[in-house]
Amino acid sequence: MSSDTLAKAPARPVSAETDRIVPQRRYGQWAAAAVVLVLLGLAATSVLRNDAFQWGVVADYFTSTAVLRGLWLTLWLTAVVMVLGFALGTLLAAARLSANPVLRAVAWGYVWLFRSIPILVQLLLWFNIGALYPQILGVRTVDLLGPVAVAVIGLTLHEAAYAAEVVRGGILSVGAGQIEAAQALGLSRLRRWWRIVLPQAMRSIVPPAGNMLIGTLKGTSIVSVIAVQDLLYSTQLVYHQTYQVIPLLMVATVWYTVVTSLLSVGQYYVEKRYARGAETAR
Repeated sequence: MSSDTLAKAPARPVSAETDRIVPQRRYGQWAAAAVVLVLLGLAATSVLRNDAFQWGVVADYFTSTAVLRGLWLTLWLTAVVMVLGFALGTLLAAARLSANPVLRAVAWGYVWLFRSIPILVQLLLWFNIGALYPQILGVRTVDLLGPVAVAVIGLTLHEAAYAAEVVRGGILSVGAGQIEAAQALGLSRLRRWWRIVLPQAMRSIVPPAGNMLIGTLKGTSIVSVIAVQDLLYSTQLVYHQTYQVIPLLMVATVWYTVVTSLLSVGQYYVEKRYARGAETAR
């Protein structure tokens, strides 16, 4: 057949039936997923049908006054520590980004020190601060710093060190061209930070800040070692009287799971809100 004949031959019509792309069948992945689901089902059945968990006792104490009071203190402590920690962390981040070498050195030293000392050690040091300073401004330290105040101070100072790095990383993620453009428009320094830098930095700040919030909520359980009646300590007080250790620990576990799940949902929507500009640009 000549080339002219080939050129005049009509093109084969494209058929959706014969020429559609068939996705590759991944039987191995589906088999692995089925195995995982079976194992999860067996684990869930084992937990739910195990009489040692005493789910009836868990239901009885889940909304008891002592547990709800401890839950409220846990939520309050988490909120206060996050607000104060990020307020101090923002100042530290600004100091680390400052042109003043003294401020940079002090901020760096703070972050280095409080990230180096375990939070449990910090709490115990603050709890025993009276051994070093029996009086502060003429007031006995024991009367001035109770267990809750010690918990707020220790957790806030610890949180601020990590918040400083989160905020600093978010600010550094904003391109220098954005700030230069704002300067060219004659915007003041405060307005540049509030209108240009922070809204863009929040896209990088929110995810780790959300993780810190959840971590702080769970980390507040450590204050039980200094007799702060948070959620964990409240359940411990109950099982020290009833000797029902496992069901009371499950009460605390379920409450932590519920609250962290709600915070995760909130984090998802906050991240989605601040990611709108980036998604539109794509």
